[in-house]
Amino acid sequence: MAKPLSIYLIKKYLRFDKSQPFITISALLAFVGVSVGVMVLLIAMAIMNGFDKNFEDKLFTMNYPLTIYPKIYGEVNDNLLSNLRKKFPDLRFSAYINSQAIIKKGDKLEGGMLFGVNFKDEKSINPIIKKAIKDKKIRKFGIVVGKGIKDMFYLNEGDKITLIFTQNSPAGFSLIPTMKRFSVEGSFSSGLIAYDKVYMYTTLDSLQKILHFSKGEFSGIHIYSKNPETDIKKIKKTLPSGAGVVGWWQQNGNFFAALKLEKRSLFIVLMLIILIASLNIISSLLMIVMSRRKEIALLLSLGASKKEVKETFFYLGMVIGGSGIVLGVLLGFLGIFILGSFDIINLPADVYGMSRLPLDLSLTDFLLIIFGAFCIVAFSSYYPSKQISKVDVLSTLRD
Repeated sequence: MAKPLSIYLIKKYLRFDKSQPFITISALLAFVGVSVGVMVLLIAMAIMNGFDKNFEDKLFTMNYPLTIYPKIYGEVNDNLLSNLRKKFPDLRFSAYINSQAIIKKGDKLEGGMLFGVNFKDEKSINPIIKKAIKDKKIRKFGIVVGKGIKDMFYLNEGDKITLIFTQNSPAGFSLIPTMKRFSVEGSFSSGLIAYDKVYMYTTLDSLQKILHFSKGEFSGIHIYSKNPETDIKKIKKTLPSGAGVVGWWQQNGNFFAALKLEKRSLFIVLMLIILIASLNIISSLLMIVMSRRKEIALLLSLGASKKEVKETFFYLGMVIGGSGIVLGVLLGFLGIFILGSFDIINLPADVYGMSRLPLDLSLTDFLLIIFGAFCIVAFSSYYPSKQISKVDVLSTLRD
């Protein structure tokens, strides 16, 4: 706690000094610099988190939390699915068969990925598909395509498209690709064009017949879990040796590692704004020390301890920097509210999958910003206060 002497001196040194206005201006610049630094850092972290969460949600939806895959052909089947449903009643499962295919309509050709699913199970784990088909019953050889495919081929509901599969069927002395016509019964939009231009969904029966899968055999099982990182360990213990399980964060590890590195780099760069602003705290306090040497020497000769005077200048720096942090936090939250409530910045929806700037400031980032800013301000206040100990009382008073 600051003592009465320290409080008196802090109030005195914070007043505008007409004889040395640059000291006050320097302190004011430090205050403004710290405020702006904290405000920019809060808004930047909120935007970074918003984009990360938005992309994560979209990737999470189309990649699924957990996926069981066969290590040996035929190991992922109805028996495994039934056992998993009994052992993990709190999880939701959707078996699938997938295959690459070439989409053909007229003279246009484009590659894609076709999933054969039970739409009732798929809707329970994939909100994008649930929104796209609602209560519609998809018939055999009906297909639900991504918005990118729909726009590329100018498709409407009820149109026919031909899919050419990479699995070949022997015919005489040559091999010909397997071709099948599908009826378009709906379309979905995930918000990520990479998926919307490639993914398609049909019924399990349709793809089983085309790819000659035995009834009850699957390419894999998608799983919805609220705690996938915990559940993956439990599921691994129950799986047979011929099946494995992978999490969505493992499938997209490089992407999220790049996002984390970008966020960490931005945090460090913007923290330098506060560091640069804190240099003004050092310079203003040092100027006060140099200009008030006589006062300091007189106080020391009248009985004030060096510790009290040190604390005074330390608290003075903390008042300037701390008030800047408080104002920066208020301005930061105000900026986040304004950017989140009004369409000041419009984003191209076809690129980002959203038109409004996403904002999401996590508690961890907020605490890190405040802690980092206070550490910088405290260090900047400590150095000038340490210089008080170098004041020679006798020589200062004699001169």
